Amino acid sequence: MKFQITIIGAGVIGLSIANELSKYYKDILVLEKWEHFGEETSSRNSEVIHAGIYYPKGSLKAQLCVAGNESLYSYCEEFGVPYRNCGKLIVASSVEDLPRMEEIYNNANELGARNLRILNKKETLELEANLKIEGSILSPSTGIIDSHSLMQSFEANAINRGVDIIYGHEVKSIAKKGNWIIGVESVDGDNFEIETEIIINAAGLHSDKIAEFAGIDIESQGYKINYAKGHYFKLNPSKNNIVDRLIYPIPNKNTTGLGIHITKDLGDGVKLGPDVHFLDENVVDYSFKENLKEAFYESVSSYLNNFSIEDLQEDYTGIRPKIQRPGESQKDFIIKKEENQFEGLINLIGIESPGLTCSIEIAKYVKNLI
Repeated sequence: MKFQITIIGAGVIGLSIANELSKYYKDILVLEKWEHFGEETSSRNSEVIHAGIYYPKGSLKAQLCVAGNESLYSYCEEFGVPYRNCGKLIVASSVEDLPRMEEIYNNANELGARNLRILNKKETLELEANLKIEGSILSPSTGIIDSHSLMQSFEANAINRGVDIIYGHEVKSIAKKGNWIIGVESVDGDNFEIETEIIINAAGLHSDKIAEFAGIDIESQGYKINYAKGHYFKLNPSKNNIVDRLIYPIPNKNTTGLGIHITKDLGDGVKLGPDVHFLDENVVDYSFKENLKEAFYESVSSYLNNFSIEDLQEDYTGIRPKIQRPGESQKDFIIKKEENQFEGLINLIGIESPGLTCSIEIAKYVKNLI
């Protein structure tokens, strides 16, 4: 089989790219190792539409998130994807947090995040009475989305324009022989090869492995991924009205994570998380670590009143493909059109948060690289 473009990975990024490229190109294939789309990072996250607040000026994360905030809302309206523009508060739980809060606000304004406001204690408590804080940043353009419906929409649009999506087929080898030759194994154990002019590596947790298959030295290029597991608790349904918005603490300056925060889902359930636990090995393991309830309660009760540790219930876990190692400052997305002996290969490495928000803009960025 021969295709012009082959996309490896049918998470939200791979499907968004398929949706975008199908407007301009024919003979597109999407390969996915699992039997359904979005089985890994894309379905195990907070489902937040971010505003573009925390990222370094000039980074892809900043550029694509600010634009993606608007384009994702527009897409949801056009294609009927469920979402809620509920807004978010970034809260300073102590006076000592206020200077860092101002710093975050100024950075976000420079990036172009929309309609931010700094609120004092009284103004914040008028919006969210159960907080214990000294002030906050209000981000009215932050929201939540049904990520499954979003991926379903991308998939349907791509298929309707002629894209072939093959589930249950794992990439086992990649070689350059004029065009690229991809060795594939099906869930039934059948092996075959696909010839393609262009490979787009959107394999998420496995994107460094795919780059390595193609012959790239992932250590020297900085493509090595580190798995960071995050755990989520949910609050007892009796606490569904404890907040109306998303509530985030002031994050640490290196922003390995954004702190254990409070999100809501479209059914009004309240979730706490995620935390960050770097795994010793890059093994996909969604088991729930024991004895985390107290740490979650202590973290969230530093800025939220009127709930108890008994209100917390284990929910789910997810894994983020981080380029940085423990203790390092955050790294930017890698979205690179490779050159020389790797011509025709586009790598997307370390697409973690805010990848969901950026998905449409990432797809446009890749289209421009082609």
